[in-house]
Amino acid sequence: MEMLWETTNQSFEDGDVKRAVNEIIRKSENLNSQIYYELALSCIDLTTLNSTDTPAQGEKFALNVSRFSENFPGLPNVAAICVYPTLVEPVKKSLQAPGVKIASVSAGFPSSQTFLDVKVLETIMAVSKGADEIDIVLNLGHFLAEDYLSALREISTLKSACESARLKVILETGALKSYSQIWKASYLAMEGGADFIKTSTGKLEPAATPEAAWVMCQAIKAYHEKTNLKVGFKAAGGIAETSDALKYIAIVKEVLGDEWLNNKLFRIGASRLANNLLTAVLKEKVLYF
Repeated sequence: MEMLWETTNQSFEDGDVKRAVNEIIRKSENLNSQIYYELALSCIDLTTLNSTDTPAQGEKFALNVSRFSENFPGLPNVAAICVYPTLVEPVKKSLQAPGVKIASVSAGFPSSQTFLDVKVLETIMAVSKGADEIDIVLNLGHFLAEDYLSALREISTLKSACESARLKVILETGALKSYSQIWKASYLAMEGGADFIKTSTGKLEPAATPEAAWVMCQAIKAYHEKTNLKVGFKAAGGIAETSDALKYIAIVKEVLGDEWLNNKLFRIGASRLANNLLTAVLKEKVLYF
């Protein structure tokens, strides 16, 4: 049986994509209000992915999230805390915030350049330690070599290793050579079992771009129309300012509709953004996270 990614090639003119995105960004100025700041806050995967991260820092990170509602009553908490696998256990020990998930990068993040058996084991261990969500990187070695079947099988294998945890597949769109490749990678990831497709690791430039996000959301929309399955979208990589968050909200709103504007189907991976959103809402400088 032919897979959809094999039969739904899509070509894009750069100028057409930029015009569509510029029009949406222009409209995003109308979203400059507290309701959308709070929406963005509720969709954040609060992220720390530094080589210097320690278990004590992971516990402190989780304690800040746990105490958020006491310090900011009436405001929504973040959607998830995203850390390396070794920090999942200390985060889980300290996290006391209903509804906030623990996400872990896995499978040789950020390069994905290791053996599949290692990727599977790392994923299984992260889930066993308490990860609710797993973020992996598309195997670009396979994809750019046009070995699409191997890339698909790897995602499917890692989806199985996740068991009940949700899987986010990072396309690393800055490494893809065209919007058509972003479209193909989106479809391949979704057919491999991705619950979310995500722009980038933040470790490679360019990271997230509105244009890549627009193409990915168009692919999600087309996939939903063909399968009736709703796949989430995550923007990540260099998103720090409130205006950036509003751009991605506007793209999701325009392409996928309001039913995607919740943290079940939309996430923003960020570290600095949460403080900037709190500053915008409270109209005073906030350095909480």
